[in-house]
Amino acid sequence: MKRKYDLIYQSLVERIEREEWEVGELLPSENELKDAYQTSRETIRKALNLLSQKGYIQKVRGKGSVLIERNKFDFPVSGLVSFKEIIEKMDLDVKTHVEELELVKADQFLQDRLQIDKDDKVWRIIRVREFSGERVILDKDFLIADRVPDLTVDICQDSIYAYIEKELGLTISFAKKEITVEEPTEEDERLLDLEGYSHVVLIKNYVYLDDATLFQYTESRHRPDKFRFVDFARRLN
Repeated sequence: MKRKYDLIYQSLVERIEREEWEVGELLPSENELKDAYQTSRETIRKALNLLSQKGYIQKVRGKGSVLIERNKFDFPVSGLVSFKEIIEKMDLDVKTHVEELELVKADQFLQDRLQIDKDDKVWRIIRVREFSGERVILDKDFLIADRVPDLTVDICQDSIYAYIEKELGLTISFAKKEITVEEPTEEDERLLDLEGYSHVVLIKNYVYLDDATLFQYTESRHRPDKFRFVDFARRLN
């Protein structure tokens, strides 16, 4: 016998699939659903949590439960591909905005992450990715200038990796990745269209050339409703 919150979850899914609500529209409040289904608020909360886990809704602080588009964009976790290579496979209106491009001295933060000295120079690139009019990814790239001596806004708008491989003749080999969920920073709030979302998905990349030297550290900060991070795994016998 199904638990009550499972039954309410199924009922809400059926209503969503009948398009009772449109994408971006708020579902009724917990109190309204509690009265409609004649149950406790805790039971409604469990049903909504299940909807969130299955990718139907996003809980937005100060607003409620928003119906979201379930067809999220797949971003590979294990692969090492550029943003341009990913979006070329998507039929989307995507733009890159270069917010900052500057050559800086390595502070302690960059010394630790890039394993360099304080006198070393680093390219600092801040880019915002816009999908169909919404700014939903903030990419912060840091590249060691000794390995990548020249960068321009045009290169950063197109593909840094294409420039490194085709123009500089370097081979990008592998990366170590870390994925966490964090509260938005003031910079996130300023540069992204967060629309009330209370968390961002942060992917940190430490990228190496084929001679095993670290040359890039990246923080890619994603609005959580637009992306699904995918991987392929095989069990080893």
